[in-house]
Amino acid sequence: MIPDARLDVHTITNGSTVVLANELVHGWRWRVETLIVDHVLVVGNRTRAAIIRSQRITGLTPAVITEPVAEIGPLWHECYRTVLAARPRRRVVGAGAKHKLVFVDRLLATLVHLRHGATHDMLACWFGVDRSTITRAFGEVRPLLAERGCTVATGQRLRTVADVIDYLGAEGRSGIIDGTEIRGRRPAAGRKDREKFISGKNKQNAVKSMVVTDAEGPLLFCRPAEPASCADITHARKLGLVKLLGGGRRER
Repeated sequence: MIPDARLDVHTITNGSTVVLANELVHGWRWRVETLIVDHVLVVGNRTRAAIIRSQRITGLTPAVITEPVAEIGPLWHECYRTVLAARPRRRVVGAGAKHKLVFVDRLLATLVHLRHGATHDMLACWFGVDRSTITRAFGEVRPLLAERGCTVATGQRLRTVADVIDYLGAEGRSGIIDGTEIRGRRPAAGRKDREKFISGKNKQNAVKSMVVTDAEGPLLFCRPAEPASCADITHARKLGLVKLLGGGRRER
């Protein structure tokens, strides 16, 4: 195994509990352990260490980050191997050039992008890879995060907007639904739907997502982004919210 393929992340929780996540990228094995030690150590590249240490960057504590690493990582490796095996090959799967951007870095780059709207170019500089690698990483990781859903209780996850509506109704909670815009780069000249990305409200190029939270604020669902010119009610219709809420009480 190549030494650079191994990742050890030690993070501190509650004073002395340290979560250790090991990614053996080219060995296709995975394990997560919880250890009790009296010190903190972060091993890996500087960008990875800085992102894991600061909750302000991803919005997640180091201990929480290990959960999607352990759960989504094997799924990503399985998808990657499936893609490799589907191609005509002269060498065995796993031979040849290795990743410069291992799965944990792909996940962290995606989390930073989703939280702050950081550009692909900037993240490529952070992680020392090409812009196309970051773009490809987003396309691989975001569907896996969406499929994982939102955990609201032990053993209970919300994966669709229907799950969210059922959960809010069963718990007797109020829901808050709104469209949020994220400013983006202007689409390339000559693109057919270029003008659709101009927000009539903010007069800037952006994309818009419909989000659902409960009254306390935790995010329960976020729809894939649409061009910013799309009205909130159109988003709601496409998402099925109008039909789901048609027979019940509507919250504004």
